[in-house]
Amino acid sequence: MLHLPRRLWRAALLFSMAWMAAVSGPAQAADEALRVGSKRFTESYILAELLAQTAAPHTTSPPVVRQGLGNTAIVYEALRSGAIDLYAEYTGTIALEILKGSPADTREAMNAALAPMGLGVAIPLGFNDGYALAVRAADAERLGLRTLSDLAKHPELKLGLSNEFLGRADGWKGLAARYGFTQTPTGLDHGLAYEAVAAKQIDVIDIYTTDAKIDHLGLRVLEDDRKYFPRYDAVVLYKLDLPTRLPKAWAALQTLEGKVNEHAMIAMNARAELQSVPFDVIARDFIASTGKTGAAPTQDTRRGFTAKLFGPDLWQLARQHLLLVALSVGIAILIGVPIAILVFSHVRLRAVVLGIASLMQTVPSLALLAVLISMLGAIGALPALIALTLYSLLPIMRNTVTGLAEVPNGLRLAGTALGMTPPQSLQLVLLPLALPTLLAGVRTATAIAIGTATIAAFIGAGGFGERIVTGLALNDRELLLAGALPAAAMALISEGIFELIDWTMRRRRRAPPSSLPLA
Repeated sequence: MLHLPRRLWRAALLFSMAWMAAVSGPAQAADEALRVGSKRFTESYILAELLAQTAAPHTTSPPVVRQGLGNTAIVYEALRSGAIDLYAEYTGTIALEILKGSPADTREAMNAALAPMGLGVAIPLGFNDGYALAVRAADAERLGLRTLSDLAKHPELKLGLSNEFLGRADGWKGLAARYGFTQTPTGLDHGLAYEAVAAKQIDVIDIYTTDAKIDHLGLRVLEDDRKYFPRYDAVVLYKLDLPTRLPKAWAALQTLEGKVNEHAMIAMNARAELQSVPFDVIARDFIASTGKTGAAPTQDTRRGFTAKLFGPDLWQLARQHLLLVALSVGIAILIGVPIAILVFSHVRLRAVVLGIASLMQTVPSLALLAVLISMLGAIGALPALIALTLYSLLPIMRNTVTGLAEVPNGLRLAGTALGMTPPQSLQLVLLPLALPTLLAGVRTATAIAIGTATIAAFIGAGGFGERIVTGLALNDRELLLAGALPAAAMALISEGIFELIDWTMRRRRRAPPSSLPLA
């Protein structure tokens, strides 16, 4: 058995025990709850809250809302795996993205195709939110742009399209083939695209037809004259066991059928994007208005930067972020240090192991999270913890190996001369001398984990990334800062703690040395 310093073992074991509690406890509690997901754009956030709040009076425990999970592929995978029970989707997306273009032009046909997957479509909400391309109204007037065919005659215009639209089956590739577009578009976040087109950094963006900023920024929506885009009627995509598992909640959700028209949806989007009203407040006001559009809130719910920064979710997000970082780094210590010690004396094996760890470090975080979701059939803390642990391994393993290599040969031989066995020499001589370098690796891993943990919000793992993801969706700089600043503060506090530990170790090294214990 490897003899690591007892404090290191105790810390790592505590981390792993807490990890087991964190990933098992919530899973058991969630079995009784309605779990609602959303994609990463304003309308989806609002609809998730609307579904959850409609069902809430009819459930034994509050619904779990997992906001901003990412694009269609991630949210659909979360639904298919059972990590969520339902989310608001669109008929065109179901037909072309999920069913891969299968003949499913009616709800009955979609349900027949989805049934083998354990999924179903129900509750048409009452509005169509289609894809379209839009340009500045001034450019449309100047160039005579009315249709997408007109746009194809102007290859000099710069296109900035959302990354999901660029990759979708019903997105850019097919659209370009239908209209003969020759431009090479730039990939942009949907929320940031509006700012870019307003600043004249790009000329054309893809939009959802219920976006509030279309009129606000004076954009002209171009007619799809060759009828490329299908209808995108908003519906609920759900697990087939949901009506049986939560019949009262399901009956309540049925009352939303046909209640949200396009005007109401645009108005709700506008309150979120233009007035910074929280999504839950918007949904609550809509429910209170019994479906009447344009209902004004009873009070001014707009929030300034201070309210966003010190909002009621601050400590919950801080706890989630800290837990993700502490557990992932602790597990990485528990795994990485023993492996580094085992391969240290084997030069070729050491090179292979560190090479694999280096390779993991180059995998984009979102790609790794998507792979883990597919492999584990789960979203939330578990795939996020695994990803963060993998990213933490390299600095810990590399610094452990470096620290061991820096121990002078004379001290190694001294331990042998005193009759120490190899495990005793490791525990009493090598690891104590390598500890400062090892801790420097832990320090680096912690800094990496604090930054990377913000990405975990894309799969519902919480943390300060929730504010950053929502801020991106709304193009809300204040909300972005309200997520970034606490994460930066956490990184600074972490650096301060490690600096204190390093200072304490330096003081101890300057103290009069004690004699080495005999074997």
